[in-house]
Amino acid sequence: MGNLYEIKDEQERVILVGICLNEQDDTQASLQELKELVKTAGGFCLATVIQNREAIHPGTYLGKGKIEELREMAEHLGATGIVCDDELSPAQLTNLEDALQIKVMDRTLVILDIFAAHASTSEGKIQVELAQLRYRSTRLIGLRNSLSRLGGGIGTRGPGEKKLEIDRRLIHERISQLNKELNEIKSHREIARQQRSRTQIPVLAIVGYTNAGKSTLLNALTDAGVLEQDMLFATLDPITRTYTLPSGQKVLLTDTVGFIRKLPHHLVEAFRSTLEEAKYADLILHVVDASNPQMDLQIHTVYETLTHLKVGDKPIITVFNKQDLVNTPEILRDFKADKTLSISAKHKIGLEQLAETIEEVLREQKIFIDYTFSYNDAGKIQPIRKFGQLLKEEYLTEGIHIEAYIPSELYGKLELF
Repeated sequence: MGNLYEIKDEQERVILVGICLNEQDDTQASLQELKELVKTAGGFCLATVIQNREAIHPGTYLGKGKIEELREMAEHLGATGIVCDDELSPAQLTNLEDALQIKVMDRTLVILDIFAAHASTSEGKIQVELAQLRYRSTRLIGLRNSLSRLGGGIGTRGPGEKKLEIDRRLIHERISQLNKELNEIKSHREIARQQRSRTQIPVLAIVGYTNAGKSTLLNALTDAGVLEQDMLFATLDPITRTYTLPSGQKVLLTDTVGFIRKLPHHLVEAFRSTLEEAKYADLILHVVDASNPQMDLQIHTVYETLTHLKVGDKPIITVFNKQDLVNTPEILRDFKADKTLSISAKHKIGLEQLAETIEEVLREQKIFIDYTFSYNDAGKIQPIRKFGQLLKEEYLTEGIHIEAYIPSELYGKLELF
């Protein structure tokens, strides 16, 4: 009987490299986050290296001396690769690999790898592949004429089409096909948004830095059953669930992909249709990890991304999550938010206050009515019960007396006056 061999993926053993351009740069924290990204991607960090420079070297990212030091360190530690904390240009990638004689990766490549592993829906897989192809299309390395395709017959004489050109053409064709599929999905998403708009059910988009607890909050409020893991980008695909507020009003909660500093523009473009759920929402739920030392920087990154997506006119409730992990509670503020409160989604602490706050903010977008409907118009009360916040319903001799907050669109349709 033949021997059985166990085949398993070899774990990448990498050295993390960052550039500090000035004293304000928090390069150490950025490398710590990169370490978590590498861990999520299945790699292991051996060491971190920071070089202080006035500017990133345009050809090799690092200086000559640091490259030599890094080469000796990689050999001594038995590293299989290095990961740079910034997105490398094609020239920097090629020159670094030639100088170090080892696999070179950048932050973008690691994030793309994580996205590829975690995407589960067809839309998510298309978005990830599109981002990967856009990233790779600028990093195709030219090959010699010896790899030119030669053929026979009329029109095929000469050097023919080089492998590099074939690769570029195939990638561009695939990008066009994926864009077409993504546009079809985007059309379906637009139709779904229009249908939600017609039902007048408010939409709440849950946004936040990756691993802030967005999926945990969605599960705590709606029993959505979304994957919860203490890792970066554990969930990618947007999930929408119905949530009933204490007043009986129904809202839609949509979880979005997490944000991160130095978010690759390939991903922003590929996931634009998904991220735009926040753009069309009635209210933004901004989830913040209150236990993270980099909380303020993460809040800044989220607002920066929302500005990039042109989401600036929505009411925002900032939720400082993971209070169970905060040793010294302090007054937490977000001056850009309309309301702020502290919760622990994991232990379901503060969720009642969150529901009341959501109702309060939504109420500010509605019109208050104090009206008595004749019994012949009793059918008009049902939409108020469904889409508004019914405060009082009293049956009188002359009709049904209603006090409620209702959406402005519904107010127009009721034709009360």
